[in-house]
Amino acid sequence: MLLQASDSILLIVDMQGRLMPVIHDGEAVLATAHKLAQAAHLLDVPVVATEHHSKMLGVTVAPLNEWVQSTFQKMHFSSTRERGFDAWLPAARKTVLVAGCEAHICVLQTVIGLTELGYKAVLVSDAAGSRKPSDHHAALRRARAHGAEIVTSEMAIFEWMETCEHPRFRDVLRLVK
Repeated sequence: MLLQASDSILLIVDMQGRLMPVIHDGEAVLATAHKLAQAAHLLDVPVVATEHHSKMLGVTVAPLNEWVQSTFQKMHFSSTRERGFDAWLPAARKTVLVAGCEAHICVLQTVIGLTELGYKAVLVSDAAGSRKPSDHHAALRRARAHGAEIVTSEMAIFEWMETCEHPRFRDVLRLVK
């Protein structure tokens, strides 16, 4: 099934100040996540974020933080293991697109947890990063094995729009070009 904007949430996991500098191709991962967050905003997809132990790792980095509507603080690697996480997610949406860091730890564990809770978990591969490429690749394989879909940011954006007749098509197209 194709992604639908009306059923989607964009969850940005732990893209925090002290973590991003050590992520392989971190600038590219951040740029892609930023593009995805902007497109989500234009297409009425809620953008939310988690911050893991923010006293140690800092807060969600700019420019992502300006697009985040709500931030959830956590100590567990899997966001889903934190009390209140499921209730915190925007209601009546069952598809959660997950971007963030690190792909093989907090992103992967959150994706697996979302599938266990009955959500359609979608890992956005080019908007997720790890310190080592081998960990990123392993995370994608394992997420798929646990029932998650793997997409790129542009797959998600164009599926959300559905048609070149979408009223925000030109605005979104400027983001991806």
